[in-house]
Amino acid sequence: MNWKNLLTRLGREAIRAVERQIRSAQSAPPEERSAPSSGRSQRPRTERPRQARQRENRQRDHGGEPSPYGPASAREIADSFLPEFDYAPHMDGDADPGEVVWTWVPYEDIPEVGKDRPVLVLAHIEKDLVVVQLTSKDRDLDRADEARHGRYWIDVGSGDWDSRGRPSEARIDRLLRVGQSAIRREGGILPADVFEEVVAAVEAAHHHGL
Repeated sequence: MNWKNLLTRLGREAIRAVERQIRSAQSAPPEERSAPSSGRSQRPRTERPRQARQRENRQRDHGGEPSPYGPASAREIADSFLPEFDYAPHMDGDADPGEVVWTWVPYEDIPEVGKDRPVLVLAHIEKDLVVVQLTSKDRDLDRADEARHGRYWIDVGSGDWDSRGRPSEARIDRLLRVGQSAIRREGGILPADVFEEVVAAVEAAHHHGL
């Protein structure tokens, strides 16, 4: 069965039931995770010269750069968490759910470096934003390979965020949290019906552990 058809058939109530179970589990007292002490002093681990060179080579090959935004930089949200989604775009200088904006997005394999990319704002967490990254690459051409690597995309159409008017796709399996001060500029507003499709796909991806 095509995964997009599966996403559209999933009921919202089933997804929300999973969310309630997650919230209930999160409210339980945390288990003790500390390992017994061996009695020996632990020295901080330092990166070996060879490891440092390998990391620098990977950074160079990816063509990314470190984030200029410090603590406000985008970082991944735990798979067990889903925010309250709300469509409320206002082109007033602040990023709001439903808007496409630009910010630095970290690479998955080298999170200390990344690229400036368009992202779709889905929700707020306190003063921060929950976003998913967009791409203008046609993922239909390599969708099976993307899925093998755990990356899933949904079409969102075109908008003012792309100067060439190319259609974009949103990645639904990776949620990022980013501070307002790390938003470089507003790029446009996603139609409400498309926003709801992205939200449903994100919830379904979460429900199926994608």
